[in-house]
Amino acid sequence: MSPTPNVVVAGGAGYIGSHMVRMLRENGLAPVVVDNLATGHREAVAGEVLEVGDIGDHAFMAAVLREYRPSCVMHFAASSLVGESMSQPGKYWRNNLVQTLNLLDAMLEHGVRQFIFSSTAATYGNPVEVPIPENHPTRPINPYGHSKLAVEYALQDYDQAHGLRSISLRYFNAAGAHPDASIGEQHEPETHLIPLVLQVASGRREFISRFGSNHPTPDGSCLRDYIHVQDLCAAHLAALRRLQAGAPTGVYNLGNGRGHSVNEVIEAARRVTGHPIPVRDDPPRAGDPPVLVADAARARAELGWTPQYEDLDTLIAHAWQWERKLQALQAA
Repeated sequence: MSPTPNVVVAGGAGYIGSHMVRMLRENGLAPVVVDNLATGHREAVAGEVLEVGDIGDHAFMAAVLREYRPSCVMHFAASSLVGESMSQPGKYWRNNLVQTLNLLDAMLEHGVRQFIFSSTAATYGNPVEVPIPENHPTRPINPYGHSKLAVEYALQDYDQAHGLRSISLRYFNAAGAHPDASIGEQHEPETHLIPLVLQVASGRREFISRFGSNHPTPDGSCLRDYIHVQDLCAAHLAALRRLQAGAPTGVYNLGNGRGHSVNEVIEAARRVTGHPIPVRDDPPRAGDPPVLVADAARARAELGWTPQYEDLDTLIAHAWQWERKLQALQAA
């Protein structure tokens, strides 16, 4: 019987990474978590193999790749706050590009030539077409998007030069939590809309800030495409199967293809939780496009991917179960 194939999950103790680790395990694969625990949580991957260190540390990654001999590396380890990237661009270029190049070089040295990359809708910038297809112009308007797009270009070059095949997945807005509330979103500081709204509902926060109410959208608030974290991970699993079957390097959008405004999310959260959610109007944030909605037809067709949790209320209900658990832990 052949050994269970190892998959290195860089950033595997983080929000999306920990859900991915769970899904890999449930599908008969052996995840190896690599995380420096700067933003990840050890308890999110309890019971899993965890190697603590930086993906850009060549000696560390060489030792990991030598020991576990993975078939593929999934890369979730990145800095991802748009606002922070505007004020600290150097951090984003170092963490997101330089560290990734170091990781790719270590992979080449140890014969690992399959790579799945967490990219972002921020590579598109302000869309000129909605929903946004993969061939839409890529004109990022913040350093976060620039750094992710630079990695995508590097991956094309590493394929041409070294035969390192990759699939880059451009996320829209990841949200939700595991349906059993065992793991979920836990950032410090939290910047994502849905967990912030639910913190208001649970009483951990006084109000939710609405950044701009005059955007060129139907209700004046920003419009985003929310994708359940479990659906996101299912797409990564499908991408892994594609690479294993010999698929070429490619780029795919991951989203539901429907936009929900900030106001709609707040109303849905009120509906799901039964709590009032006070709103404060604040100025629009720099680097924030008014509308981001995916055309994910390519992922559905080529990866055979079908989202299971497209309903906004369901997504928020899963996140609410997780928020109530966090609230109880904080109160204990």
